[in-house]
Amino acid sequence: MFVALVFTAGLCWTVSGQERWLTPASSQIDAIYPAVEALYIDLHKNPELGFQETQTAAKLAAHVKALGFDVATGVGKTGVVAVMKNGPGPTVMLRTEIDALPVEEKTGLAYASTIKSRNAAGEMVPVMHACGHDLHMAAWAGTARLMAENRARWHGTLVMVGQPAEEGGSGAPAMLKDGLFTRFPRPDYALSLHDDDTMPAGTIGYHPGLFRAMSDSITITLFGRGGHAAMPHNTIDPVVLGARVVLALQTIVSRENNPVEPIVITVGSIHGGTQANVIPDEVRLQVSVRTFTREVRDRTLAAIRRVAENEAAAAGAPRPPQIDVPAAIRNPVINDARLTLRLADALKKHLGAQNVIEMPAKMTSEDFAEYGVAGVPSALLHIGAVNPAKLAEARKTGVPVPAPHSPEWAPDLQTTLKAAIRAEVTELLELFGGQAP
Repeated sequence: MFVALVFTAGLCWTVSGQERWLTPASSQIDAIYPAVEALYIDLHKNPELGFQETQTAAKLAAHVKALGFDVATGVGKTGVVAVMKNGPGPTVMLRTEIDALPVEEKTGLAYASTIKSRNAAGEMVPVMHACGHDLHMAAWAGTARLMAENRARWHGTLVMVGQPAEEGGSGAPAMLKDGLFTRFPRPDYALSLHDDDTMPAGTIGYHPGLFRAMSDSITITLFGRGGHAAMPHNTIDPVVLGARVVLALQTIVSRENNPVEPIVITVGSIHGGTQANVIPDEVRLQVSVRTFTREVRDRTLAAIRRVAENEAAAAGAPRPPQIDVPAAIRNPVINDARLTLRLADALKKHLGAQNVIEMPAKMTSEDFAEYGVAGVPSALLHIGAVNPAKLAEARKTGVPVPAPHSPEWAPDLQTTLKAAIRAEVTELLELFGGQAP
């Protein structure tokens, strides 16, 4: 049975005669909420693709600069770094993603995105915050405001990071390469929060250890011999070859892989041909591969190559397929177990144990992993963003609710956004010394 998240009064202890702030009061969140929601709507209506987030970054930078942060822009091309040094104490980084996806919005919201933009290939595509990064940014902005307005009640260095290009997996590496941990205070801890379609709005999910999968984006170009659609015997049809490859790839999952070592192989894009009466001479498949370990990853990529090459040979293709695998590996998110459990305990204490649950690992990926790889103890938590009644109905009928990357994804806004702000502030205060004496 779902128990609604209740915002209780702000909590504090007295330590050596000084008040210690532990979690924001509901009145504090209510006071800033209209401005935070307005920012959310603006960001939702005006999404930008990875490394194109100039206006998004400018809005976030202006917000935190007005709060008294020292702000740098253009970090990792379009990233934002805002630093507030507030006396002795730990350095804690809170990161949000700022990019959107090439998805046409179908939420029906009054403030739905109608933006179109050119992607990296120069193609005009619709753009939408289909992964909830607008929610993450709005919560980040609200958290920054509460921390700045209450700076007399905590001590340490807060580093707020607006990271570009999470969806392509290149934003975190770009910021690190541009000196995120050398030009700015190196964090003792790195935090982030992601919306989720599997939990009721406002519920916090945590998972210590291996949490989110590795990810590879592979392009397979299949070659044939083009010709007239009415004379297929004079051609080698790469469209049919592509269909055979798509189906054959699934047997890697179902017949070659140990079921207790999960993998996902998804062909998300097929490009080939120009019209119905012409058989093209090549087809391009874009494939997403998700694994948890290097061993399974390497075995899976080798199997994909073998399947594509042998299907092409069986079809009599004029040459082997071209298989492009990015050199950089998108690492798995491994939540620092000690940090994650510490945060979970603090959140249970102040948000209610019924609103903070341990969740299973997910096959989705996140370049937040790079901060942990760089040696900083890190924790990525999730927040439920679905109306509880809708989620209960979905579980009853077996028809899933829209999820991130869907054109229909939209959070249960007010409940989720308020809970996200409270969770982020509570985490920060825990790390800035909000323990009971």
